[in-house]
Amino acid sequence: MKSFNYILIIATSIILFSCANPPDFPLEPIITYKSISNNTINQSAIRADSAMITISFTDGDGDLGRQGMDSVDIFIIDNRIDFLQPGFVLPFIGQQGVGKGISGEISFVAPPNCCIFENGLPPCQPSSEFPIDTVTYDIYIMDRAGNESNRVTTEPIFIRCN
Repeated sequence: MKSFNYILIIATSIILFSCANPPDFPLEPIITYKSISNNTINQSAIRADSAMITISFTDGDGDLGRQGMDSVDIFIIDNRIDFLQPGFVLPFIGQQGVGKGISGEISFVAPPNCCIFENGLPPCQPSSEFPIDTVTYDIYIMDRAGNESNRVTTEPIFIRCN
């Protein structure tokens, strides 16, 4: 009797999971801005002080990341100067389950930042005249087929310039 109950549970599970429809996501990646771990940092040309940015994603054909390639998949634009920062490489994400659609979250460290001054003072210099600078980033990702996601903008990050 006990083995019959296990068989019934397994058979019911198989039936339920085989009837589940895979997610129906668009072929191009879709991202949503989730959070930032730290919205105030000290200026630095290296990663001495940092903020972790988290975005969520969906991709209908599940072709995110690259295997054995060093190309950028996450693109970050500094909105102060419309500058494309060095991006990040996503690890290869293989097909999950019966459907190709995937979803999840990606967290990465924001690029190092320097204060940019309106008076022509070189970036990354301490300044008592301009103690705080503010940056937002536009972020997008690209899948292996070259489909570009929508763009999201982070909340402001305040950079201490002194």
